[in-house]
Order: sequence, then C-alpha cells, then structure tokens
Amino acid sequence: MQQNTRFIVTVALIVALGGFLMGFDASVISGVVGFIELEFDLTKIQLGWSVSSLALTATLGMMLSGPISDRIGRRPVLKVAAVLFAVSALASAVAPNFFMLVAARMVGGLGVGAALIIAPMYIAEIAPPQSRGRLVSFNQLNIVIGISAAFFSNYLILTLGDSGTGWSEALGPAEWSWRWMLGVEAVPAIVYFLALHFIPESPRWLAMQDRDDDARIILERVTGEHQAADSLQAVKASIEAESELGIISPRALFHPSLKLVLTIGISVGILQQITGINSVFFYAPMIFEQSGIGTSASFMQAVLVGLVNLAFTIVAIVLIDRIGRRPLLGYGMTGIAACMLTLAYGFGTATYTLDADAIAGLPADVDRQQIATLIDTSYESDTEFRQAVYSTVGEDVYKRHESQLVSGAIAMNPRLILVAILGFVASFAVSIGPIMWVLFSELFPNRIRGMAISFVGLINSTVAFLVTLIFPWQLEAIGISATFFIYGLFATLGLFFVMRILPETKGRSLEELETILVRT
Repeated sequence: MQQNTRFIVTVALIVALGGFLMGFDASVISGVVGFIELEFDLTKIQLGWSVSSLALTATLGMMLSGPISDRIGRRPVLKVAAVLFAVSALASAVAPNFFMLVAARMVGGLGVGAALIIAPMYIAEIAPPQSRGRLVSFNQLNIVIGISAAFFSNYLILTLGDSGTGWSEALGPAEWSWRWMLGVEAVPAIVYFLALHFIPESPRWLAMQDRDDDARIILERVTGEHQAADSLQAVKASIEAESELGIISPRALFHPSLKLVLTIGISVGILQQITGINSVFFYAPMIFEQSGIGTSASFMQAVLVGLVNLAFTIVAIVLIDRIGRRPLLGYGMTGIAACMLTLAYGFGTATYTLDADAIAGLPADVDRQQIATLIDTSYESDTEFRQAVYSTVGEDVYKRHESQLVSGAIAMNPRLILVAILGFVASFAVSIGPIMWVLFSELFPNRIRGMAISFVGLINSTVAFLVTLIFPWQLEAIGISATFFIYGLFATLGLFFVMRILPETKGRSLEELETILVRT
C-alpha cells in the first residue's frame, strides 16, 4: 500500500468510527425495549418514544452540525459528538425512570446527527475522486459493525445474566441487563474522542478559511505534490465562485437550478427509512419473538441480522465504484420490496391456537382457569389472538409472558421469516444503506453542501423518528402482516420513482458533478 493510500485509509477509518457509535447507539435499544416496557410500565407509544426519541434529536443534530462545521471545522464537531455519545451511554445506564432514560437517549441523538452528517462529509472532502465512493462507504461499514456489535453485546449480556456464575451475578447482568446493554457504549466513545486527535482538519474547510498552506500539506499526503496543487486550485476556484454569490441562506436550497439534486436527495432520504429498516434494527428481537421462537433464540437471530448487514455492506463497498450507484440501488430496492411482501405473507398466513399442552407449559402466574376458555380456539391474526388473551388474563400478564404465549399458540414457518428478514437486510446493506450517504456527499454543489446535507439528513431522520415511534403501535393496532405490507408497498413505489430520476455519479469529481446536475 502506497504511503498516501495508507494515510487516507487510516484517516477515513478513524473518522468513520463515528458511524460505529451511531450504529451501536441506535441498535442497542433493540435488546432493551422488552425490559423497560415492564420496568417502567410503558404504553406502546411510550415504548416507541423510548426508541424514536434518539432520532428526534438526531434531526436537530443534523440541522446544526453542517453549518457549525462550516464555521469551526469538521474535526471539532466530531469531538463533541464523541463526548455526547459517552455522556448518553452512562446516563442511560443509571436512569432511575422513563423520563431520565429518554432524556439521556436524546443527548445521544445529538451525537448521532452530528456523526451522520460530518463523518461522510469529511471523508468526501479528503478522498480522491476515484476512491471516494469506497472511502465514504467506510462510514456505513462502521455503522453496520456498530449495529452488529450492539446485537452481539445484548446477546452476550443476556446470556451472562442467565448463566448463574458467581462473577456474573456480582456484576448484576441478570438484574440490570438492560442497564449494562446501554452503558458499555461509553468505552468506544472514549476511544473515538482520543483517536480524533490524530487526524488533520478537512483540506476543503481549510481552503475555505484561506489556510491554503495547511490545506496543501494535507492534500500532498493524499494525492502527491503535483496533484495536490491542481486539487487546491480547483477547490479555490470553486470557493471564489461561491463567494461571489454572497452569504448562502436556506432559500438557496430551493433555487430552480437545484431542483433535480434536491428532488433526488429528498426522495432517497425518505425511501431509505420508509421501507422499515429501523423497525428491523431497533425491534429485531421483538419481531423474531412474534414468529414464536422464544426470547433467547430471538436475540441470537438478531445477531444474524447484524452479521448479514455487515457482510453485504462490505459487498457494497467492493462494488460501488465498480458497477456504480444506480445498478446497486435498483437490485437492492427490488430485493427490499420482495422480502417485505414475503414477510407480510408469512405472518399473514399464521394461525394462533392454544391447546391444553401449551397452556400447561405457561408460567405459574398465568391463571389457568381464565385462559382455559381459549383452548383449541383458532385465531387468524396476531391482533385477534392478542385481544383474546387481553380479555381473559389481562394486558399486564400478556406483556410479561408474550414470548411464551405466542410460541405456544402460533402455527407458521419461522424459517421463512428469518430468511425474509435476512434477505431484506442484505438488500438494504448492498444498496440504499451506503448509497444514500455517498449520494449525499456527491450531489450538492460545494457552496451549499453542508446546508444541503443537513436538510436532507433532517428529512431522513424525521421519517426514521416517525417509523420507529409508531412501529409498536402498528403491531398492536393493525398487526405485523399489514405493517410489513405497507413497507413493501412503499419500497415498490420508491423503486420506480428513484430509478427514473437518478443519474450515475461514479468516477466523477465533485466539481464535475456540479456542472452535470445543477441546471443553470
């Protein structure tokens, strides 16, 4: 590996650790929801709020981080994000009530928003055009590594809590398992903060501040001395053109010349979330429990979700600068639609019947006489079965023993559900997962890039907030089959729309893309 290549890869990997923390912070809650629902006696909307509150403040972090980074630099904003991650992890772990837990999660959301915006922006600004897609995808790779690490960490803590060994009991994972799940994030957050001291500032930002000598030194380490001079000259020419336009206001985003890039950015930002990816990542154990496999197995299958996500993100990184953004997006969105519709079919054909043996195997605090009225009565949907159990033994009993009740009653093919979930995650990871952030870093002109990425990131995070907020309510109100059918319908419609308007962007410099995409 050449010296300049080693340098840029090292810098990109360090910066992309923000993606690891974002993925971990977002997905660690998947193992927590079942515990906090009972401990804090939450409604379904409150449960959704405990998950989605992070996305809400992430939108604020996205709005602020771009403009702030244009003023003080990319690296200081990333350091602040690392501190926010650490504070959020520790505060969440010791939260005495639901309010404090949500407040702590919202602090972490600010870090998520900053990391989501600034990390790929920084990498795009320092990376050579021929490897920009791959290097920006490092951020998405680290996001999925973080997701995988969170799933595995949750499973490990749950397993330790059930092991009964002396040292595990002394640490308290059985009693405080969800607190340990949330608290361990402080360790990588501290590592990230320290590692950021070893990277330079973005050369594009330095050029914006008229620190040309500093920018040239960094560009020489990236592309070599002769290429660095040409790159700096192109950046300065772009900055001079921007300065002639004066101070950029938010209204500049809606200039007619930016109609195409803004439409693409908004469409891709909405599509990435409205197909249900965060419902899968944030509620994976809950979804797998609905197939009747039990709590421990559902946590183990959630680990598989993380591993598949990681594997196919690596595939995307290998292919994105070879075959391009557009073909990957088309194949992936087709797979997302097919898998969501398969999930809708799989859960839609399930039936629920409690026989005498299933009732005999229920925990002792489930009233046998009351629930005996349901023996051998078949229900065609999860909502019908849930309401029937509510009316006999009560909602509280159902919540405490939902896993045992569902596994004892359901008749379906859980392997179909597992395959469809893994297929959905693979399709997402190889396409719109990493491609969205690459496109965000490529589409917008230099003069408004920070503001534009913050704007479309805000829309993406807002949709993520709404999807994760209402998912528990959707499961209870309309059922899991209808919920996945809606996701599949959105994926199908989005596929046709985005593929119609999206051009190919691979292999072109940011300045060249500006001349192609910005309509004068």
